[in-house]
Amino acid sequence: MAGTDFDIQYIAHLARLDLTEEEQRQLGAQLQQVLGYMDKLKEPEVGGVEPMAHALPRSNVFREDAVRPSLPHEEALRNAPARANGLFVVPKIVE
Repeated sequence: MAGTDFDIQYIAHLARLDLTEEEQRQLGAQLQQVLGYMDKLKEPEVGGVEPMAHALPRSNVFREDAVRPSLPHEEALRNAPARANGLFVVPKIVE
């Protein structure tokens, strides 16, 4: 990809940049270097390497789910500022 020509004016237009001739030459050289580095990623032989999301094995850090008795209904509503028909009453926020 490093040898590929690209239109620096088109790229500048896409990025909404107004570049001078000198800036176009400078940016073109920098983009050419970036593309050269990208070509280096193709060099290593990775045929036998298994794809992975992380370099180190990861495991879930959460505890296992366990069924436990829930809070009794009356105890849950005990400290509610307002309740009606066994439910919490909250201020209306939708107009």
